[in-house]
Amino acid sequence: MRSIWCLCVLLPAVLAATVEKRDWRTKVMVQRNGFYPLDSVDKLEEATMTKVDDYMTKKIAAGKNNGCTLEKAGVRREWGDMTDEQRLDFINATLCLMNAPSKAPKDQFPGARTRYDDFMAYHLTNAGSLHDTIGLFPAHKFFILALENALRNECGYKGYHPYMNYDRYTKDPQNSALFNGNATSMGGNGDPDPGYTGVRMGAGAAVKSAGGGGCVTKGPFKDYRANIGPGAPMMNNVPKNPLSTGGGYNPRCMRRDVNPTVALGATAQKMYDLITKSNDINTFYNTLLSPARNASDPYNWGIHNSGHYISGGDPGGDPMVSPGDPIFYFHHAALDRLWWIWQMQDPDTRLNAQVSLGASGANRKVDLKWLTGLSPVPILEAHDNLGGFGGAFCHVYV
Repeated sequence: MRSIWCLCVLLPAVLAATVEKRDWRTKVMVQRNGFYPLDSVDKLEEATMTKVDDYMTKKIAAGKNNGCTLEKAGVRREWGDMTDEQRLDFINATLCLMNAPSKAPKDQFPGARTRYDDFMAYHLTNAGSLHDTIGLFPAHKFFILALENALRNECGYKGYHPYMNYDRYTKDPQNSALFNGNATSMGGNGDPDPGYTGVRMGAGAAVKSAGGGGCVTKGPFKDYRANIGPGAPMMNNVPKNPLSTGGGYNPRCMRRDVNPTVALGATAQKMYDLITKSNDINTFYNTLLSPARNASDPYNWGIHNSGHYISGGDPGGDPMVSPGDPIFYFHHAALDRLWWIWQMQDPDTRLNAQVSLGASGANRKVDLKWLTGLSPVPILEAHDNLGGFGGAFCHVYV
């Protein structure tokens, strides 16, 4: 893929000659691949960063930033905007976790063999709290942070977790930097499987196979094996787990069907409308997961569903063990990005906004238990990208 790189950051000494005060770009390194023009959400995000800068200035003045500043914040980038060196660093750290020994309790997960299995195992047995209305956004934010910390602290990764901009994968995802199967991709499409006919999306819409469905045999993860699950398989012929809990040893290849039609449910326009037309968190949540039926829109199955089934397969398309495919984390980082941009349109009102589910939600905690050394996080602390949980959350998306 053609790459035209822009490291859009100026040294303060140079900037001082051209503007009166420091711009947010002097605090956050913006790195762009010129192959991809900025879409409407990218432009909205850049415009929002001025609000973020003002918000952080007030937060720092009030002493509530917990050591987090824009200069110190980890920068999460779209995969296509990362250099080959940055991608290889991430890939190698992921492969490291896929080979590092499991720390999961053996009495619960005798099949777990690797640290990567551990994240599948936690998700398998905590899917309820991870996916209820109060927990979906903050709990997955914490879950991504736990994986990011493992990549950095256990496997030497130097960057922060990437996200995927779904709109970049609506035309030819199988030849994209993310899925083309070369050494700097996150693996290729699955081999053709004549028995795989497609996936059923929201409101009963059936999307035909894009020619995959079999094992991923190209790219860095061609030898990877998922060892636990399935939990709720969405594909045919997934080997049954020897234990009813899904925690037994069940090694199998990673299967995918990288599908551009599925991605059409998460275009830039749909994401932009989600952010700009959702005046409250309930509307944002409902539109993201299950938008109102629209007979004129054949791809109206929701951004959340689109992200999970752009590559689908096993374990990625199984809602219980989907973290077994690395694309799961790219997808949930993308959702976290959309939530964050929405919050930052009006942080004073939206930062702590919770989907309506009774008053007890504000007192909940997200507990990753044995998965990480982090203490349980109060759920509202996991709403805050910039200083939440004593500064453990400190990152931006560009």
